[in-house]
Amino acid sequence: MAGCPGAPAETIGGDECMPKKKKMFILDTNVILHDSSCIYHFEQHDLVIPITVIEELDQFKRGNETINLQARMFLRSLDAISSDRIFNGGIPIGPDKGKIRIELERDFHEKLEANFTSRKPDHHILNTTYHLAQENEAGTVILVTKDVNLRMKAKSIGLMAEDYTSDHVKDLAELYQGKRVEEDIPDAVIDQLYQSPFEIEPSAVDIDRELISNEYIIMRNGRKSALASYNSSTRKIQRVEKLTCYGISARNAEQSFALDALANPEIALVSITGKAGTGKTLLALAAALERRKMYRQIYIARPTVPLSNKDTGYLPGDIHSKLDPYMQPLYDNLSVIQGQYQQNSPRFGKIRELLDSKKIDIAPLSYIRGRSLVSIFFIVDEAQNLTPHEIKTIITRAGEGTKIVFTGDIYQIDHPYLDAQSNGLSYLIEKMKGQPLYAHINLEKGERSSLSETAIHLL
Repeated sequence: MAGCPGAPAETIGGDECMPKKKKMFILDTNVILHDSSCIYHFEQHDLVIPITVIEELDQFKRGNETINLQARMFLRSLDAISSDRIFNGGIPIGPDKGKIRIELERDFHEKLEANFTSRKPDHHILNTTYHLAQENEAGTVILVTKDVNLRMKAKSIGLMAEDYTSDHVKDLAELYQGKRVEEDIPDAVIDQLYQSPFEIEPSAVDIDRELISNEYIIMRNGRKSALASYNSSTRKIQRVEKLTCYGISARNAEQSFALDALANPEIALVSITGKAGTGKTLLALAAALERRKMYRQIYIARPTVPLSNKDTGYLPGDIHSKLDPYMQPLYDNLSVIQGQYQQNSPRFGKIRELLDSKKIDIAPLSYIRGRSLVSIFFIVDEAQNLTPHEIKTIITRAGEGTKIVFTGDIYQIDHPYLDAQSNGLSYLIEKMKGQPLYAHINLEKGERSSLSETAIHLL
Protein backbone atom coordinates (compact mmCIF):
# COMPACT_ATOMS: atom_id res chain seq x y z
CA MET A 1 0.00 0.00 0.00
CA ALA A 2 1.57 3.29 -1.11
CA GLY A 3 3.00 5.36 1.73
CA CYS A 4 2.29 2.72 4.39
CA PRO A 5 5.21 0.25 4.48
CA GLY A 6 4.25 -2.93 6.29
CA ALA A 7 0.58 -2.01 6.59
CA PRO A 8 -1.80 -5.00 6.36
CA ALA A 9 -4.08 -5.33 3.33
CA GLU A 10 -7.21 -4.48 5.33
CA THR A 11 -7.64 -1.24 7.27
CA ILE A 12 -10.26 0.31 9.50
CA GLY A 13 -11.90 3.70 9.68
CA GLY A 14 -11.21 4.55 6.04
CA ASP A 15 -7.60 5.58 6.84
CA GLU A 16 -5.29 3.42 4.75
CA CYS A 17 -2.35 4.07 7.09
CA MET A 18 -4.26 2.94 10.18
CA PRO A 19 -3.69 -0.78 10.88
CA LYS A 20 -6.76 -2.85 11.56
CA LYS A 21 -7.66 -3.70 15.12
CA LYS A 22 -6.09 -6.90 16.44
CA LYS A 23 -8.68 -9.60 17.07
CA MET A 24 -8.94 -12.90 18.88
CA PHE A 25 -10.33 -15.86 16.94
CA ILE A 26 -11.57 -18.98 18.72
CA LEU A 27 -11.35 -22.05 16.44
CA ASP A 28 -13.92 -24.83 16.35
CA THR A 29 -12.85 -28.44 15.69
CA ASN A 30 -14.47 -28.57 12.25
CA VAL A 31 -12.27 -25.69 11.01
CA ILE A 32 -9.12 -27.68 11.84
CA LEU A 33 -10.52 -30.87 10.28
CA HIS A 34 -11.31 -28.82 7.16
CA ASP A 35 -7.84 -27.24 6.93
CA SER A 36 -5.03 -28.34 9.23
CA SER A 37 -2.96 -25.29 8.20
CA CYS A 38 -5.72 -22.86 9.19
CA ILE A 39 -3.71 -21.24 12.01
CA TYR A 40 -1.41 -19.63 9.42
CA HIS A 41 -4.25 -17.82 7.63
CA PHE A 42 -5.29 -15.26 10.28
CA GLU A 43 -2.56 -12.69 9.61
CA GLN A 44 -1.49 -10.84 12.79
CA HIS A 45 -4.51 -11.85 14.86
CA ASP A 46 -4.38 -14.10 17.95
CA LEU A 47 -5.89 -17.58 18.03
CA VAL A 48 -7.40 -19.56 20.88
CA ILE A 49 -7.94 -23.33 20.83
CA PRO A 50 -10.41 -24.44 23.55
CA ILE A 51 -9.24 -27.58 25.36
CA THR A 52 -12.50 -29.20 24.22
CA VAL A 53 -11.22 -28.95 20.63
CA ILE A 54 -8.01 -30.78 21.57
CA GLU A 55 -10.12 -33.53 23.16
CA GLU A 56 -12.25 -33.82 20.03
CA LEU A 57 -9.18 -33.96 17.79
CA ASP A 58 -7.88 -36.84 19.88
CA GLN A 59 -10.93 -38.87 18.76
CA PHE A 60 -10.17 -38.16 15.09
CA LYS A 61 -6.42 -38.82 14.98
CA ARG A 62 -6.77 -42.55 14.20
CA GLY A 63 -8.00 -43.65 10.78
CA ASN A 64 -7.33 -43.28 7.06
CA GLU A 65 -9.92 -40.67 6.14
CA THR A 66 -8.94 -37.11 5.25
CA ILE A 67 -10.25 -35.75 8.55
CA ASN A 68 -7.98 -38.21 10.42
CA LEU A 69 -5.01 -36.96 8.43
CA GLN A 70 -5.98 -33.35 9.11
CA ALA A 71 -6.24 -34.00 12.85
CA ARG A 72 -2.79 -35.65 12.95
CA MET A 73 -1.16 -32.92 10.87
CA PHE A 74 -2.58 -30.15 13.06
CA LEU A 75 -1.59 -31.79 16.34
CA ARG A 76 1.96 -32.37 15.04
CA SER A 77 2.33 -28.77 13.85
CA LEU A 78 0.94 -27.48 17.16
CA ASP A 79 3.35 -29.69 19.09
CA ALA A 80 6.27 -28.43 16.99
CA ILE A 81 5.72 -24.81 18.03
CA SER A 82 4.32 -25.35 21.53
CA SER A 83 5.86 -24.82 24.94
CA ASP A 84 4.50 -24.23 28.45
CA ARG A 85 3.48 -20.74 27.30
CA ILE A 86 0.80 -22.20 25.03
CA PHE A 87 -1.37 -22.43 28.17
CA ASN A 88 -0.22 -19.10 29.58
CA GLY A 89 -0.25 -16.04 27.32
CA GLY A 90 0.34 -17.95 24.10
CA ILE A 91 3.26 -18.42 21.72
CA PRO A 92 4.01 -16.69 18.38
CA ILE A 93 2.76 -18.61 15.34
CA GLY A 94 5.40 -17.15 13.03
CA PRO A 95 6.74 -13.93 11.48
CA ASP A 96 4.02 -11.29 11.09
CA LYS A 97 1.55 -13.64 12.78
CA GLY A 98 -0.26 -13.44 16.09
CA LYS A 99 -0.05 -15.78 19.05
CA ILE A 100 -1.81 -19.07 19.66
CA ARG A 101 -2.85 -20.50 22.98
CA ILE A 102 -4.89 -23.36 24.39
CA GLU A 103 -7.65 -22.22 26.74
CA LEU A 104 -8.53 -24.56 29.60
CA GLU A 105 -12.12 -25.26 30.64
CA ARG A 106 -14.08 -22.57 32.53
CA ASP A 107 -17.09 -22.85 34.80
CA PHE A 108 -20.24 -22.95 32.70
CA HIS A 109 -21.55 -19.38 32.56
CA GLU A 110 -25.00 -18.87 34.02
CA LYS A 111 -26.26 -17.23 30.79
CA LEU A 112 -25.34 -20.37 28.83
CA GLU A 113 -26.53 -22.68 31.58
CA ALA A 114 -30.04 -21.28 31.19
CA ASN A 115 -30.17 -22.09 27.47
CA PHE A 116 -27.71 -24.86 26.61
CA THR A 117 -26.87 -28.25 28.05
CA SER A 118 -23.31 -28.69 29.28
CA ARG A 119 -23.17 -32.22 27.87
CA LYS A 120 -22.36 -31.08 24.31
CA PRO A 121 -18.77 -30.23 23.30
CA ASP A 122 -20.08 -27.41 21.09
CA HIS A 123 -21.52 -25.70 24.13
CA HIS A 124 -18.20 -25.89 25.98
CA ILE A 125 -16.56 -24.15 23.02
CA LEU A 126 -19.37 -21.59 23.18
CA ASN A 127 -18.76 -21.17 26.91
CA THR A 128 -15.03 -20.53 26.40
CA THR A 129 -15.82 -17.95 23.74
CA TYR A 130 -18.35 -16.23 25.99
CA HIS A 131 -15.89 -15.92 28.89
CA LEU A 132 -13.19 -14.50 26.60
CA ALA A 133 -15.64 -12.02 25.08
CA GLN A 134 -16.53 -10.80 28.58
CA GLU A 135 -12.87 -10.28 29.41
CA ASN A 136 -11.85 -8.52 26.18
CA GLU A 137 -12.85 -5.41 24.26
CA ALA A 138 -16.23 -5.69 22.50
CA GLY A 139 -16.09 -6.83 18.91
CA THR A 140 -12.62 -8.33 19.06
CA VAL A 141 -13.46 -11.93 20.06
CA ILE A 142 -14.87 -14.03 17.22
CA LEU A 143 -15.83 -17.70 17.10
CA VAL A 144 -14.82 -19.34 13.81
CA THR A 145 -16.85 -22.43 12.94
CA LYS A 146 -18.17 -24.16 9.85
CA ASP A 147 -21.24 -25.29 11.80
CA VAL A 148 -24.09 -22.92 10.90
CA ASN A 149 -26.10 -24.02 13.98
CA LEU A 150 -23.25 -23.15 16.32
CA ARG A 151 -22.89 -19.76 14.62
CA MET A 152 -26.59 -19.08 15.25
CA LYS A 153 -26.30 -20.16 18.89
CA ALA A 154 -23.31 -17.84 19.33
CA LYS A 155 -25.18 -14.89 17.87
CA SER A 156 -28.21 -15.63 20.06
CA ILE A 157 -26.14 -14.80 23.15
CA GLY A 158 -24.45 -11.75 21.63
CA LEU A 159 -21.23 -13.36 20.38
CA MET A 160 -19.62 -12.68 17.02
CA ALA A 161 -19.32 -15.79 14.85
CA GLU A 162 -17.99 -16.36 11.33
CA ASP A 163 -17.44 -19.15 8.84
CA TYR A 164 -13.86 -20.06 7.86
CA THR A 165 -13.53 -18.46 4.44
CA SER A 166 -9.82 -18.66 3.62
CA ASP A 167 -10.46 -21.10 0.77
CA HIS A 168 -13.85 -19.73 -0.34
CA VAL A 169 -14.56 -18.78 -3.94
CA LYS A 170 -15.21 -15.06 -3.67
CA ASP A 171 -17.89 -14.55 -6.33
CA LEU A 172 -19.85 -17.48 -7.77
CA ALA A 173 -21.32 -15.22 -10.46
CA GLU A 174 -17.79 -14.82 -11.82
CA LEU A 175 -16.83 -18.51 -11.55
CA TYR A 176 -15.19 -19.73 -14.75
CA GLN A 177 -17.67 -21.50 -17.08
CA GLY A 178 -15.10 -22.91 -19.50
CA LYS A 179 -16.85 -21.54 -22.58
CA ARG A 180 -17.92 -18.35 -24.30
CA VAL A 181 -20.13 -17.37 -27.24
CA GLU A 182 -18.76 -15.06 -29.93
CA GLU A 183 -21.39 -13.54 -32.23
CA ASP A 184 -21.15 -11.88 -35.65
CA ILE A 185 -18.12 -13.90 -36.75
CA PRO A 186 -17.48 -13.37 -40.51
CA ASP A 187 -18.33 -16.28 -42.81
CA ALA A 188 -14.73 -16.43 -44.04
CA VAL A 189 -13.40 -16.97 -40.52
CA ILE A 190 -15.84 -19.81 -39.82
CA ASP A 191 -15.10 -21.35 -43.21
CA GLN A 192 -11.38 -21.34 -42.39
CA LEU A 193 -12.01 -23.51 -39.34
CA TYR A 194 -13.46 -26.19 -41.62
CA GLN A 195 -10.37 -26.20 -43.85
CA SER A 196 -6.99 -27.77 -43.07
CA PRO A 197 -5.24 -27.09 -40.71
CA PHE A 198 -8.62 -26.31 -39.03
CA GLU A 199 -7.33 -23.37 -37.00
CA ILE A 200 -7.16 -19.59 -37.08
CA GLU A 201 -5.18 -16.82 -35.43
CA PRO A 202 -6.95 -15.16 -32.48
CA SER A 203 -6.39 -11.82 -34.22
CA ALA A 204 -8.84 -12.97 -36.93
CA VAL A 205 -11.67 -12.60 -34.41
CA ASP A 206 -12.68 -9.43 -32.58
CA ILE A 207 -12.73 -10.70 -28.97
CA ASP A 208 -13.13 -8.42 -25.97
CA ARG A 209 -11.82 -10.68 -23.20
CA GLU A 210 -8.43 -12.40 -23.34
CA LEU A 211 -8.63 -16.08 -24.28
CA ILE A 212 -7.82 -18.64 -21.59
CA SER A 213 -5.94 -21.88 -22.23
CA ASN A 214 -8.37 -24.66 -23.30
CA GLU A 215 -11.32 -22.28 -23.19
CA TYR A 216 -14.11 -23.36 -25.55
CA ILE A 217 -15.82 -21.02 -28.00
CA ILE A 218 -19.11 -21.12 -29.88
CA MET A 219 -18.54 -18.98 -33.00
CA ARG A 220 -21.61 -18.00 -35.00
CA ASN A 221 -23.27 -15.30 -37.08
CA GLY A 222 -26.85 -16.44 -37.66
CA ARG A 223 -25.97 -18.32 -40.88
CA LYS A 224 -22.96 -20.39 -39.94
CA SER A 225 -21.39 -21.67 -36.74
CA ALA A 226 -18.35 -23.57 -35.51
CA LEU A 227 -17.12 -25.02 -32.23
CA ALA A 228 -13.56 -24.17 -31.26
CA SER A 229 -11.07 -24.01 -28.41
CA TYR A 230 -7.98 -21.97 -27.67
CA ASN A 231 -4.66 -23.85 -27.60
CA SER A 232 -2.19 -21.82 -25.56
CA SER A 233 0.76 -23.92 -26.80
CA THR A 234 0.21 -23.09 -30.47
CA ARG A 235 -1.59 -19.80 -29.67
CA LYS A 236 -4.25 -20.74 -32.18
CA ILE A 237 -8.03 -21.15 -32.09
CA GLN A 238 -8.69 -24.68 -33.33
CA ARG A 239 -11.88 -26.38 -34.41
CA VAL A 240 -13.51 -28.86 -32.04
CA GLU A 241 -14.75 -31.97 -33.82
CA LYS A 242 -17.94 -33.68 -32.72
CA LEU A 243 -16.86 -36.97 -31.18
CA THR A 244 -18.65 -40.22 -30.45
CA CYS A 245 -17.17 -42.10 -27.50
CA TYR A 246 -18.18 -45.72 -26.98
CA GLY A 247 -21.56 -45.16 -28.62
CA ILE A 248 -22.29 -41.91 -26.77
CA SER A 249 -22.56 -38.80 -28.97
CA ALA A 250 -22.81 -35.19 -27.82
CA ARG A 251 -26.34 -33.76 -27.96
CA ASN A 252 -25.31 -30.11 -27.68
CA ALA A 253 -22.28 -27.85 -27.97
CA GLU A 254 -21.40 -28.10 -24.28
CA GLN A 255 -21.31 -31.89 -24.41
CA SER A 256 -19.09 -31.67 -27.51
CA PHE A 257 -16.69 -29.52 -25.53
CA ALA A 258 -16.76 -31.97 -22.61
CA LEU A 259 -15.99 -34.98 -24.83
CA ASP A 260 -13.17 -33.03 -26.50
CA ALA A 261 -11.51 -32.32 -23.14
CA LEU A 262 -12.12 -35.84 -21.84
CA ALA A 263 -10.67 -37.53 -24.93
CA ASN A 264 -7.65 -35.21 -25.27
CA PRO A 265 -4.56 -36.96 -23.80
CA GLU A 266 -2.74 -33.61 -23.49
CA ILE A 267 -5.30 -32.40 -20.93
CA ALA A 268 -4.47 -34.24 -17.71
CA LEU A 269 -7.10 -32.60 -15.49
CA VAL A 270 -10.75 -31.99 -16.36
CA SER A 271 -13.68 -30.71 -14.32
CA ILE A 272 -17.29 -30.91 -15.49
CA THR A 273 -20.08 -29.19 -13.59
CA GLY A 274 -23.81 -29.05 -14.20
CA LYS A 275 -27.20 -29.87 -12.76
CA ALA A 276 -28.69 -33.36 -12.72
CA GLY A 277 -29.31 -34.81 -16.15
CA THR A 278 -26.71 -32.84 -18.08
CA GLY A 279 -24.64 -35.97 -18.73
CA LYS A 280 -21.53 -35.25 -16.64
CA THR A 281 -20.81 -38.78 -15.43
CA LEU A 282 -22.06 -40.51 -18.58
CA LEU A 283 -19.71 -38.50 -20.81
CA ALA A 284 -16.74 -39.13 -18.49
CA LEU A 285 -17.37 -42.88 -18.46
CA ALA A 286 -17.85 -43.04 -22.23
CA ALA A 287 -14.58 -41.17 -22.85
CA ALA A 288 -12.72 -43.41 -20.39
CA LEU A 289 -13.95 -46.53 -22.21
CA GLU A 290 -13.10 -45.05 -25.61
CA ARG A 291 -9.55 -44.21 -24.50
CA ARG A 292 -9.04 -47.23 -22.21
CA LYS A 293 -6.07 -48.61 -24.21
CA MET A 294 -4.07 -45.51 -23.28
CA TYR A 295 -4.42 -46.29 -19.57
CA ARG A 296 -3.58 -49.21 -17.29
CA GLN A 297 -6.90 -48.99 -15.46
CA ILE A 298 -10.08 -46.96 -15.08
CA TYR A 299 -10.90 -45.90 -11.52
CA ILE A 300 -14.38 -44.54 -10.80
CA ALA A 301 -15.01 -43.22 -7.31
CA ARG A 302 -17.31 -41.00 -5.34
CA PRO A 303 -17.22 -39.76 -1.76
CA THR A 304 -19.63 -41.48 0.58
CA VAL A 305 -21.50 -38.64 2.25
CA PRO A 306 -24.40 -40.34 4.06
CA LEU A 307 -27.84 -38.75 4.25
CA SER A 308 -28.81 -37.27 7.61
CA ASN A 309 -25.09 -37.36 8.51
CA LYS A 310 -25.33 -41.05 9.44
CA ASP A 311 -22.30 -43.22 8.82
CA THR A 312 -22.41 -46.29 6.56
CA GLY A 313 -22.38 -48.40 9.73
CA TYR A 314 -26.05 -47.53 10.21
CA LEU A 315 -26.95 -49.37 7.01
CA PRO A 316 -27.81 -53.10 7.15
CA GLY A 317 -25.66 -55.89 5.68
CA ASP A 318 -21.96 -56.43 4.97
CA ILE A 319 -19.61 -53.79 3.59
CA HIS A 320 -20.66 -54.41 -0.02
CA SER A 321 -24.34 -54.10 0.88
CA LYS A 322 -23.64 -50.87 2.74
CA LEU A 323 -21.77 -49.29 -0.17
CA ASP A 324 -23.90 -50.49 -3.08
CA PRO A 325 -26.43 -47.62 -2.75
CA TYR A 326 -23.60 -45.08 -3.16
CA MET A 327 -22.07 -46.79 -6.18
CA GLN A 328 -25.28 -47.77 -8.00
CA PRO A 329 -25.55 -44.55 -10.07
CA LEU A 330 -22.16 -45.35 -11.60
CA TYR A 331 -23.31 -48.83 -12.59
CA ASP A 332 -26.48 -47.29 -14.01
CA ASN A 333 -24.42 -45.05 -16.29
CA LEU A 334 -22.37 -48.03 -17.47
CA SER A 335 -25.63 -49.81 -18.28
CA VAL A 336 -26.72 -46.83 -20.43
CA ILE A 337 -23.46 -47.04 -22.37
CA GLN A 338 -23.79 -50.81 -22.68
CA GLY A 339 -27.31 -50.31 -24.01
CA GLN A 340 -25.95 -48.55 -27.10
CA TYR A 341 -24.90 -51.97 -28.42
CA GLN A 342 -26.55 -55.31 -29.17
CA GLN A 343 -25.95 -58.05 -26.61
CA ASN A 344 -23.88 -60.04 -29.11
CA SER A 345 -21.65 -57.01 -29.85
CA PRO A 346 -18.02 -57.25 -28.65
CA ARG A 347 -18.33 -53.81 -27.07
CA PHE A 348 -21.38 -54.90 -25.06
CA GLY A 349 -19.45 -57.75 -23.46
CA LYS A 350 -16.27 -55.72 -23.09
CA ILE A 351 -17.68 -53.66 -20.23
CA ARG A 352 -18.50 -56.77 -18.18
CA GLU A 353 -15.07 -58.20 -19.01
CA LEU A 354 -13.36 -54.99 -17.84
CA LEU A 355 -15.37 -55.00 -14.59
CA ASP A 356 -14.62 -58.66 -13.89
CA SER A 357 -10.89 -58.19 -14.51
CA LYS A 358 -10.82 -55.00 -12.39
CA LYS A 359 -9.68 -52.96 -15.39
CA ILE A 360 -12.70 -50.86 -14.41
CA ASP A 361 -12.77 -50.44 -10.65
CA ILE A 362 -15.75 -48.74 -9.02
CA ALA A 363 -15.30 -47.98 -5.34
CA PRO A 364 -15.82 -45.34 -2.66
CA LEU A 365 -13.16 -42.66 -2.76
CA SER A 366 -11.79 -43.68 0.63
CA TYR A 367 -11.01 -47.16 -0.78
CA ILE A 368 -9.00 -45.76 -3.70
CA ARG A 369 -7.04 -42.99 -1.97
CA GLY A 370 -4.08 -45.19 -1.04
CA ARG A 371 -3.64 -46.80 -4.44
CA SER A 372 -0.99 -46.00 -7.02
CA LEU A 373 -2.29 -43.53 -9.62
CA VAL A 374 0.07 -44.28 -12.51
CA SER A 375 -1.42 -44.48 -16.02
CA ILE A 376 -4.96 -44.30 -14.62
CA PHE A 377 -8.10 -42.68 -16.03
CA PHE A 378 -9.53 -41.54 -12.69
CA ILE A 379 -13.12 -40.26 -12.50
CA VAL A 380 -14.26 -38.67 -9.23
CA ASP A 381 -18.03 -38.27 -9.25
CA GLU A 382 -19.98 -35.95 -6.89
CA ALA A 383 -16.76 -33.98 -6.33
CA GLN A 384 -18.72 -31.04 -4.86
CA ASN A 385 -18.77 -33.05 -1.60
CA LEU A 386 -14.98 -32.84 -1.30
CA THR A 387 -13.04 -30.16 0.56
CA PRO A 388 -10.32 -28.13 -1.19
CA HIS A 389 -7.73 -30.14 0.73
CA GLU A 390 -9.21 -33.45 -0.45
CA ILE A 391 -9.18 -32.25 -4.07
CA LYS A 392 -5.53 -31.24 -3.70
CA THR A 393 -4.63 -34.57 -2.10
CA ILE A 394 -6.14 -36.51 -5.02
CA ILE A 395 -4.45 -34.41 -7.71
CA THR A 396 -1.02 -34.51 -6.05
CA ARG A 397 -1.13 -38.32 -6.10
CA ALA A 398 -1.36 -38.37 -9.90
CA GLY A 399 1.54 -40.27 -11.45
CA GLU A 400 2.85 -40.40 -15.00
CA GLY A 401 0.20 -40.88 -17.68
CA THR A 402 -2.76 -40.33 -15.34
CA LYS A 403 -5.84 -38.29 -16.24
CA ILE A 404 -8.15 -37.06 -13.47
CA VAL A 405 -11.75 -36.01 -14.07
CA PHE A 406 -13.91 -34.35 -11.42
CA THR A 407 -17.67 -34.15 -12.01
CA GLY A 408 -20.36 -32.59 -9.85
CA ASP A 409 -22.96 -29.92 -9.21
CA ILE A 410 -21.65 -27.16 -6.95
CA TYR A 411 -25.21 -26.28 -5.90
CA GLN A 412 -26.15 -29.81 -4.75
CA ILE A 413 -24.02 -30.43 -1.68
CA ASP A 414 -24.60 -33.13 0.92
CA HIS A 415 -21.59 -32.35 3.11
CA PRO A 416 -22.67 -30.63 6.36
CA TYR A 417 -19.80 -28.10 6.37
CA LEU A 418 -19.51 -27.23 2.66
CA ASP A 419 -21.46 -24.92 0.38
CA ALA A 420 -21.26 -23.63 -3.20
CA GLN A 421 -18.40 -21.27 -2.30
CA SER A 422 -16.32 -23.50 -0.03
CA ASN A 423 -16.44 -26.91 -1.74
CA GLY A 424 -13.35 -28.32 -3.42
CA LEU A 425 -14.82 -28.39 -6.92
CA SER A 426 -15.48 -24.62 -6.97
CA TYR A 427 -12.03 -24.03 -5.48
CA LEU A 428 -10.41 -26.18 -8.19
CA ILE A 429 -12.15 -24.30 -11.00
CA GLU A 430 -11.09 -20.90 -9.67
CA LYS A 431 -7.48 -21.84 -9.00
CA MET A 432 -6.71 -24.01 -12.06
CA LYS A 433 -8.31 -21.99 -14.87
CA GLY A 434 -5.81 -20.98 -17.52
CA GLN A 435 -3.41 -23.87 -16.88
CA PRO A 436 -2.44 -25.62 -20.16
CA LEU A 437 -3.09 -29.11 -18.75
CA TYR A 438 -6.54 -28.22 -17.37
CA ALA A 439 -9.94 -27.84 -19.00
CA HIS A 440 -13.33 -27.08 -17.49
CA ILE A 441 -16.84 -27.01 -18.91
CA ASN A 442 -20.12 -26.18 -17.23
CA LEU A 443 -23.05 -28.09 -18.74
CA GLU A 444 -26.31 -26.14 -18.65
CA LYS A 445 -28.74 -28.02 -20.88
CA GLY A 446 -30.35 -31.12 -19.40
CA GLU A 447 -30.51 -34.15 -21.68
CA ARG A 448 -32.02 -36.80 -19.40
CA SER A 449 -35.66 -36.29 -20.37
CA SER A 450 -38.24 -33.52 -20.79
CA LEU A 451 -39.86 -34.68 -17.53
CA SER A 452 -36.53 -34.44 -15.64
CA GLU A 453 -35.83 -31.00 -17.11
CA THR A 454 -39.29 -29.73 -16.15
CA ALA A 455 -38.94 -31.02 -12.58
CA ILE A 456 -35.49 -29.40 -12.16
CA HIS A 457 -36.90 -26.00 -13.16
CA LEU A 458 -40.28 -26.13 -11.41
CA LEU A 459 -39.96 -28.22 -8.26
